[in-house]
Amino acid sequence: MIHSLSEWLLSNKIELLGAILGILYIVFSIRQNILTWPTGLLTSLLYIVVFFKSGVYAAMGLQVYYVFISIYGWYFWLKGKNTNNKSLLPVQLVNKRLWIKIGLISILIYSAILFILIKFSDSDVPYLDSLTTSLSIVATWMLAKKYIEHWIIWIFVDLVSTGLYIYKNLWPTVVLFIIYTIMAFLGYIEWKKDLKIKN
Repeated sequence: MIHSLSEWLLSNKIELLGAILGILYIVFSIRQNILTWPTGLLTSLLYIVVFFKSGVYAAMGLQVYYVFISIYGWYFWLKGKNTNNKSLLPVQLVNKRLWIKIGLISILIYSAILFILIKFSDSDVPYLDSLTTSLSIVATWMLAKKYIEHWIIWIFVDLVSTGLYIYKNLWPTVVLFIIYTIMAFLGYIEWKKDLKIKN
């Protein structure tokens, strides 16, 4: 039993480390701590390997995007300014016009990823992989801009992803995404308090 457990831990060490860092990432994100971004960057680098080995190609590509958006978010949270030229980027709401743009961009990204997965990969989960990936791209951009509604998108994405990773037998990642779902609820509540204070 102990031998089997240690063997499993050794063979899944990259996924386990990625899951641990992923939990830290979401904790930092809820607290609006700048460490969100370097932790997210490391998590993404590890999950590029995990998802490549598992054949979840859109999720793997998403991790590449996360590497770059982590650098962007890191810079934006450090240097971004609000309309009053204060140094801290405030939590903000998405207006109707931006929601329309976000919806259209999400559909375009979803369609492009789905086409690529169906035509050029052996993915057995192209629809769910494309859905979670396209919405994750948009939600991470919204996080970088500190739009509170990104938490709502994450709740949906995390729930769907949990089912996808159960199907793929990625159990540390399943646990991570269950935690992500719960923490996305908490993140929304915390950011909403901050939104009220600043308004």
